[in-house]
Amino acid sequence: MIVDVTFSRGNGVSGPARLQTYEAHRRAVEIVVLALKPWRNWYLDLGNERNVRDQRFTSIDNLKQMRGLARRLDPALLVTASHGGDISRNELREYLQAVDLDFISPHRPRDAQSAGQTEAKTREYLTWMRDLGQVVPVHYQEPFRRGYGKWNPTAEDFVTDLRAAIAGGAAGWCFHNGAENDSPDGQQRRCFDLREKRLFDQLEAEERKAIEQLAAR
Repeated sequence: MIVDVTFSRGNGVSGPARLQTYEAHRRAVEIVVLALKPWRNWYLDLGNERNVRDQRFTSIDNLKQMRGLARRLDPALLVTASHGGDISRNELREYLQAVDLDFISPHRPRDAQSAGQTEAKTREYLTWMRDLGQVVPVHYQEPFRRGYGKWNPTAEDFVTDLRAAIAGGAAGWCFHNGAENDSPDGQQRRCFDLREKRLFDQLEAEERKAIEQLAAR
């Protein structure tokens, strides 16, 4: 099992904002990297959707410093920093040449057109990286999900998106799920909260259908 350990400065949705200073964020990276150093089945996301201009925002300079710290503490650890939306060519250059990420983790747009764009977008990233002389894997860590907005993907959308990611040359893709944004308490919260119910006990019928179809491929 591969474990994704993601830091977030928070946006106030699931409690107060955290790690709002660079020192607090840096210290959290240090503590976790040292604590998990004996294990090799995990990677570190320095900042969830770090480019979004709210309390989550983490500067390129801060990312560069924390990436350097993680490398000194554990040279073999894989490190990324996830990006909300599609990554521009200039942003990609910063992730590769300034921060020196081991792989990129774009959180693609969550709309009905997304799955049909994934293959081409993946190929575009890889072409840009070849032009820059530094090619790293593309990992779709948080694609679209149900309960996020007005558009709810079907099982076929999930399958199409995965197949497009593979065809485009992506290294990873995640079956993303989470809270119901329109529900006052976010229920069902799915993987966002497993304290009271198991994940599969919270999934909708369409999500179960998606998993069955994905497992068959």
